[in-house]
Amino acid sequence: MTTAVENPYLRDAVLTATPEQLHLMLYDGAIRFCNQARDAIGRKDYETSFEKLTRAQNIILEMQNGLRYDINPELCDRVSAIYSFLYRKLLQANVNRNVQEIDDALRVLQVERETWQILVDKANRVREGEADTPPEQSGEAKFCASG
Repeated sequence: MTTAVENPYLRDAVLTATPEQLHLMLYDGAIRFCNQARDAIGRKDYETSFEKLTRAQNIILEMQNGLRYDINPELCDRVSAIYSFLYRKLLQANVNRNVQEIDDALRVLQVERETWQILVDKANRVREGEADTPPEQSGEAKFCASG
């Protein structure tokens, strides 16, 4: 059974979220799974750490596969490099059971999540008519992540 079926709140949140909010949920999930893996390594529960790190890696791959090079190739190249770094760190953490590798990935994930939250807030203000300049006029609408 999938998580969406088990958790009707999560299912409804995903079905009603904007593309930007969905991307933010992916960051939240990756961070949550990294923290759970970190705790599992501390308990020497390597099966759980493997599962959680694999789930975080899958989220990173999903975000990387969702990049829209047709919209902004240069930005997508930069974001792809970040995702590649994160994936490598999580893979190394998984293979070596290394908390430091998880911490390195978490620092980057948290900065990326904060940056994405700023974008979500701005997109919400534009939708509500509160922003001075729509993102398509300011050039900010040319991000490369799909939602």
